[in-house]
Amino acid sequence: MSGHCTQAFLALLKSDQEKPPPLLAQRSSKWFLLTTVCIAVFTDIFLYGIIVPVIPFALTKRANVAEEDVQHWVSVLLAVYGAALLAAAPVCGWLADRSTSRRMPLLVGLLALAGATLMLCFGNTIGVLVTGRILQGASAAIVWTVGLALLVDTVGQKEVGQVMGFVSISMSIAILVAPLLGGVVYDRGGYYSVYYMAFALIFLDIILRIAMVEKKVAHKWDIAAVPTSAPSPAEKEGKVPLPPPQREDSWLPHPDSVLHSTLSEKKVDKKWSIEDGPRPEPETPPNERRTQRISPLSNADTIVEEPETEVAEASSHMNNLSCCQPQPDNSSTTVPAEVRKRPPIVILLSSRRLLSALYCALVQSALLTAWDAVLPLRVSSLFGWHSLGAGLIFLPLVLPSFIAPLVGAFSDRYGARLPATIGFVLSMPFLILLRLVDEGGTQQIVILCVLLALLGTALTIVLTPLLAEITYILNAKEKHHPGLFGEKGAYAQAYGLFNCAFAGGMLVGPLWAGFVVQKSGWATMCLSLGILSVGTAIPAFLFMNGWVGGRKDGEADEDQQRP
Repeated sequence: MSGHCTQAFLALLKSDQEKPPPLLAQRSSKWFLLTTVCIAVFTDIFLYGIIVPVIPFALTKRANVAEEDVQHWVSVLLAVYGAALLAAAPVCGWLADRSTSRRMPLLVGLLALAGATLMLCFGNTIGVLVTGRILQGASAAIVWTVGLALLVDTVGQKEVGQVMGFVSISMSIAILVAPLLGGVVYDRGGYYSVYYMAFALIFLDIILRIAMVEKKVAHKWDIAAVPTSAPSPAEKEGKVPLPPPQREDSWLPHPDSVLHSTLSEKKVDKKWSIEDGPRPEPETPPNERRTQRISPLSNADTIVEEPETEVAEASSHMNNLSCCQPQPDNSSTTVPAEVRKRPPIVILLSSRRLLSALYCALVQSALLTAWDAVLPLRVSSLFGWHSLGAGLIFLPLVLPSFIAPLVGAFSDRYGARLPATIGFVLSMPFLILLRLVDEGGTQQIVILCVLLALLGTALTIVLTPLLAEITYILNAKEKHHPGLFGEKGAYAQAYGLFNCAFAGGMLVGPLWAGFVVQKSGWATMCLSLGILSVGTAIPAFLFMNGWVGGRKDGEADEDQQRP
């Protein structure tokens, strides 16, 4: 039985080389691929958050961990997830950029996620639970590197900001609803009911990832469907020299092809071959001389007569075409051989612009996740709220993420510098004003919700341009240093680095907030995060879109002038 299931699964993955798969246009459409990646991101974040309220129970009731050690092992399980994410992201990006398919790594990541969920569901020892969290972190690395690279492959640079906005929405929704559903379902339905939701979502994700067809895979059937004109009877007989085939490495036709097509447009029909017998006399005006040409791609005995005036016109036509040939960009440079040998990740990490984007991503993640460690305890101590209220208080922080596509569209048009800088600057007053929430009462609840909503809006203005900036950087480098990252590019590796930075912020944020609150109090914590935010606006302004002192398109940035 298992053998038949395996064969059926492999049959779904195998593409027919001659017949296009059913619903090819729909399965390879931009919106279907975007939906698939968004569901993959949602699944990853959802499965991360849904088990948070379950872990303490699994440790005490299933793994027999003492009550005084629960906090320690909860921290360990959170840490190993982040460590696996940090370690796996660059490797997954490197492998994905060398893979011929984006779908296969996504399926492998989904299998890892399913295995991790099974381990966390049925594990009854610390070792199994830790291994499950490691697999979960590795799966997240695959989704965030390969999935985002797939979106870039699908939509290109012009719409990358907008589609990253939808990814941001799916991430924010998962962050919001996962702990809430996990806690409610666990309270009402028990331990295994939580994982029933997880497996149902994995099943949906499996269907979408198998059904998707990458644009570059669908393109071969699009080309095969284009009808070609049938050769004329004269061409079939070999009396008319056919134009040479188009070269794959050039968008210009072959010179002989252009010359032949130009003369054909003049309706030059005086052709002669040895098989036709004695050469006929040309019937042309006395003032028009003719020349003979033997086509290098046709039979050596096939001769075409061409008026000299038309030959001259065709030569002039070729000269005009040479003017249309792509001229080297003055701002682009040839990549030295020693630079080509460097791994793409080394080239990326030598970019000040990319390092600035990674730092901004780390800080944005830290500012967003710092509240996980302190906000539930704060509302519990001030307002007496329990787990449900502590979960709902994150709603104002997450709801503004629905404007992310609009922010992405703005970033596609005007670049990432302006929204990212504004977002970090706007976050500062809202963070500092949160110090005012220091007592109970309805008025304090309203102030807290309003400030969290404004902070969420400012952080959303930052995140989406940061996601798009990764693509902008790679496109700028490829423009000014063609071939710098090889034939397959380095999108997955670049988003792997972004994933590392974002995961680093998820580790730093809660630790920062919790440590400062414990040592110096809530007010100091809010002030320190505000200072961190406004300080990050400086590198965002200086380096996003390239060095601020350079030209608008970033051509004067040192990152484009040297690899």
